[in-house]
Amino acid sequence: MSFAPPRRPSPPPRRGRSPLVVALVVLAAIVAALLILAQFWTEIMWFQALDFGRVVWTQWIARAALFAVAFVLMASVVFWSFSAAYRSRPVYAPSTPEQATLDQYREAVEPLRRVVTIAAPLVVGFFAGVAAAAQWRTVLLALNSVPFGTTDPQHGLDVGFYVFQLPALRFAVSMLMAVVVVSAIAALVTHYLYGGLRVGPVPDGTARTTRAARIHLSVLAAVFMLLIAANYWLDRYSILLSSGDRFDGASYADVHAVIPSKAILTGVALLVAATFVVAAFRGNWRLPAIGVGLMVVSAVAIGGIYPAVVQRFQVTPNAQEYEAEYIQRNIDATHKAFGLDNVETQQYDATTQAEAGALREDAETTASVRLLDPQVVSPSFRQLQQNKQYYNFTNNLAVDRYTVDGESRDTVIAVRELNLDGLGNNQRNWVNDHTVFTHGYGVVAAYGNQPGPDGRPAFFEGGIPTQGALTDMFEGGYEPRIYFSPATTTYSIVGAPEGSTPWELDYQADDAEGGGQVNYTFPTQERTAGPSVGSFLSKVLYALKFGSQEILFSERVTSESQILYDRDPQQRVAKVAPWLTLDNRVYPAVVDGRVKWIVDAYTTTNAYPYSTSTPMRESTADTLTAQAQGLPVELPQEVNYIRNSVKATVDAYDGSVTLYAWEPEDPMLQAWENVFPGSVRPLADISGDLMSHLRYPEDLFKVQRSLLTQYHVTEPGQFFSGQDFWRNPQDPTVQTEPKPLQPPYYLTLQMPGQEQSSFSLTSTFIPGGNSDREILTGFLAADAEAGSTAGEKSPDYGRLRLLELPRDLTVPGPGQVQNNFDSNPIISEQLNILERGSSSVVRGNQLTLPVGGGLLYVQPVYIQSATGTQFPLLRRVLVAFGDQTGYAATLDEALDQVFGGDSGAAAGDAGGEAEDEAPITPADPGTDLGSPAAEPTAEPTQPTPTETTEPEPTDTAPAPAPAAPGDPRAELDSALQEANAAMQAGQQALQQGDFAAYGQAQERLQAALERAVAAEDALDGAGG
Repeated sequence: MSFAPPRRPSPPPRRGRSPLVVALVVLAAIVAALLILAQFWTEIMWFQALDFGRVVWTQWIARAALFAVAFVLMASVVFWSFSAAYRSRPVYAPSTPEQATLDQYREAVEPLRRVVTIAAPLVVGFFAGVAAAAQWRTVLLALNSVPFGTTDPQHGLDVGFYVFQLPALRFAVSMLMAVVVVSAIAALVTHYLYGGLRVGPVPDGTARTTRAARIHLSVLAAVFMLLIAANYWLDRYSILLSSGDRFDGASYADVHAVIPSKAILTGVALLVAATFVVAAFRGNWRLPAIGVGLMVVSAVAIGGIYPAVVQRFQVTPNAQEYEAEYIQRNIDATHKAFGLDNVETQQYDATTQAEAGALREDAETTASVRLLDPQVVSPSFRQLQQNKQYYNFTNNLAVDRYTVDGESRDTVIAVRELNLDGLGNNQRNWVNDHTVFTHGYGVVAAYGNQPGPDGRPAFFEGGIPTQGALTDMFEGGYEPRIYFSPATTTYSIVGAPEGSTPWELDYQADDAEGGGQVNYTFPTQERTAGPSVGSFLSKVLYALKFGSQEILFSERVTSESQILYDRDPQQRVAKVAPWLTLDNRVYPAVVDGRVKWIVDAYTTTNAYPYSTSTPMRESTADTLTAQAQGLPVELPQEVNYIRNSVKATVDAYDGSVTLYAWEPEDPMLQAWENVFPGSVRPLADISGDLMSHLRYPEDLFKVQRSLLTQYHVTEPGQFFSGQDFWRNPQDPTVQTEPKPLQPPYYLTLQMPGQEQSSFSLTSTFIPGGNSDREILTGFLAADAEAGSTAGEKSPDYGRLRLLELPRDLTVPGPGQVQNNFDSNPIISEQLNILERGSSSVVRGNQLTLPVGGGLLYVQPVYIQSATGTQFPLLRRVLVAFGDQTGYAATLDEALDQVFGGDSGAAAGDAGGEAEDEAPITPADPGTDLGSPAAEPTAEPTQPTPTETTEPEPTDTAPAPAPAAPGDPRAELDSALQEANAAMQAGQQALQQGDFAAYGQAQERLQAALERAVAAEDALDGAGG
């Protein structure tokens, strides 16, 4: 009888994966892929639309390569360290209380050991890769370096070694040290956990480490010592980049103590590395322990104590003599690195006494004085030229120059940018925001030195459609549509199938077809302004990128559509040229029939030996950046070399970016051109029209003027004492504290010794230190005129001219001059009266000009309503020369007051149309308004303030009727009420476009103010 073995129960059938789970996983993968594509592929499309695809690929490939190298290196070495320590663990761990405790930890870790030995290297490798990828600029520059052609004064190496190779070498050594340290930690933990390394007491004759552990740790320690030796050796070069209390670069103690000590410590580190190699085979840690102790003692004694002794007992008592050579190195390197080596310095024995006829030789300069303040008149541009609520002007307008009627004129120019915030809430929807209101329209330009009627800007270009001198320069006018501008932050979708009805709004017009609107369609068949969104995949990607399903479903997104985004000109330049540092200011120009945004760009480094490091953000901060609430672009923390190597333009119509090699001899530019070949066009490609609008950049000038507060001193002894250091003045027109620095100003002037006037960028200097004495010590002007010849810079462009005033001469500085203006009884009285009449006074920029053998200060004064619709109108001009001040309705009249009535022939038409306006109160031309007791001239050309003779009537301001007898207080109140009513009537007439009524209102305002002044004088005379 046989028995069959019992059957095993069959296992339950395996369930297949749920189709729903599979579908969800696949869907999640698709969504993740689309989200990644929405960020990365759209970026590639953007760069390709601008024809800069190679830039983004070069960046990404470099980043990926560095990430991969660092990841593999860190992860593989750490994994090897874990594995080698585990494989070489002793078979039988020593039986000790310490090991018993470790057994418990080992048992707890063992289930996770494989995960830890794989995951930990991957994690640290990832962080190492991220850190390495961030150094793509450093590595690419090192691989594409070019010589500077200048050697450092200490080691005799080309400056290119410090700028290009040294940062890359230090990065490589630091990365390798991090790899060794992390690997050593992994080895120590594993050897200790598994018994290869013992820390506690051991029986006699028992080694603390196994042979495998000893070799493993000794090799890592030897490699680490070799890297320390390399670090010490590189320190010998990096010391030339150090910052000191008085000057940057290696000092006497650095050269004679620190650099030799670094060489000695390099040898000590190599010796210690050798002891670890010996220990790996001899089995004794005593020799490396002695070596490590020797290195620590050497680092303290040789690297620390010895340089301190040299500094304390040798250098400090004789610092001026010992440091002279190294201060001179610092001065020379700073001048070279910041372009200060060719500053033309001259002594300027400025007079402070105004004399009749003193302005005749400077007639061209005084006639070109810019009275229109670009930081003040933006509201006037809005009120008079904005035209539509969906357009706007920036707060800080630009100063340029244009040839009008054959004469170069300083110009204040603004672009009418798109402003969706101006639309009403009922107008805001996706269609309007992204397909209808897609662009701004036209530029507005006004003469800088010639105010218009009633103090308004004198526009020579404006209106919609555009009309004026700029339109007439080009056959058929210039292209007025502004698709790209700083204020345009939203995306727009442009283009439509051929033959379809346009829907992009240009402007509204009563005589236009289609409901009073003039519409436009961007010709996407002819031009590329942005990536195409014609395909289904593109629509999906951009719908995900911007979170707008309308892109996917709107019928206005057609096969011809392009999407415009990243429309700020600075943002576009920063993306296509991430290796450049951009200037804070971008300015428009009408060039070759197009509106171009011009962006100045710099190559910078903080690795120029012996040059002084300067905080660029701090050096470029002033009133303009304070008004903008910070700097709009990212600036490097410290720089000690800068070149305006690139001029960039962004077409306001199609957004195309063009980079021009402005300083092709710059080694850093040459290196970057090796990295991104073809990205930068040669200087020869700059047209003559574009050349005429390029200018010396503001941020570079600010950095240079900041450095010249000290580095105008070129003698080491004087530099060491610092007694002749200067500082840049605070802006005297700002009322808040602390006051920011006064910004530099663009204006046309002729410097002493200069053959003819030129468009310049200017600034002033006052004494340095803690003194609050604001006398003028220097005046700096940079020739900002690039020329007008295609592909050829003017030989004078960028020339820095520095006027140094004698130390025993007291010329009022900007703060003193502003104080003279504000404290003058006549000026303050009249301005106070103006402010009583429901209006406010706005003081414009205070300009400084070297004319008449001295320094002339000019400040426009604007009046605007204190409430309601506010926009400033130029009403008065303040002038100062020495301690003498002038205050009148026009520049010509103010100059007459200071220079004895003989400036009219000199100043020409500086006052422009406003010369027809009568002054508020006549003033004695020979009277110093800063000193009321001054004697009048023998032959006054106007009645004195105490005379009752009324001014001659003019076309714009007829003589007011004499005040009726009665109470002066009642007369004053009546006049102020009349002034307020006239001002409101004028504003209402201006809003309605009734300029005749506006002119009549201004006449009433003028007469009322004169009555108010007369009543105020009567009150003062009566003791009231």
